[in-house]
Amino acid sequence: MFESKYSKLLSIILVIVIIAILGLLGFLAYDYYQKYAVTTDTSDFVDNFEGDVQDQNVSEGQNNSENETSEGLVGKLEDTNPSSNGTTKKMYKGFGVLGTMEIPATNFKYPILEKVTKKSIETAVAFLYGTGINQPGNTVIIGHNYRNGLFFSNNKKLNLGDKIYITDNEGTKMTYTIYNKFETTPEDTSFYQRDTGGKAEVTLSTCTDDSKARLIIFAKAD
Repeated sequence: MFESKYSKLLSIILVIVIIAILGLLGFLAYDYYQKYAVTTDTSDFVDNFEGDVQDQNVSEGQNNSENETSEGLVGKLEDTNPSSNGTTKKMYKGFGVLGTMEIPATNFKYPILEKVTKKSIETAVAFLYGTGINQPGNTVIIGHNYRNGLFFSNNKKLNLGDKIYITDNEGTKMTYTIYNKFETTPEDTSFYQRDTGGKAEVTLSTCTDDSKARLIIFAKAD
């Protein structure tokens, strides 16, 4: 009698363990598929963008509000749409594109979206503040850290001297070199407006793994 109850209990435990393992494997498979789909789409966009760049009217000095609260999937690359003045404006997932960014050290290839919204930073990285892509002065670009390799998740692996390549809508590709990396509070914006000596600089901003601080990276044009 006792052995029968013990055997049933072991069987129940075994079933629970198997279900838990299957659930974990399913989650890992979905996470891998998500990362693969996202990085494939964005890499294709960047490669095509470099080969087919059109002019786009973008107002400089815009200051978008930051909203970095939730997670999501990146959608498919969309065709270019004509703007009101007849020129062609690059679009990605319904968002206007200011340019593209590549960071070879982390296999990063993403479009830079023109506005920071809840949905846009679930899709790619986005322009938050500054003078404009590849323009003299500082430009802040923000992205999520999902800790799975997407967006700015691997920024913590970047080192001083690593290169960042940014292509704007005029077809100009500029090389930036990382020269500073630090953590600060989520509320700190003191470094947004800084003296760049007339050179173009870019600031990458994302949350730390524990979401209690922000990881900031400075890079200046070569």
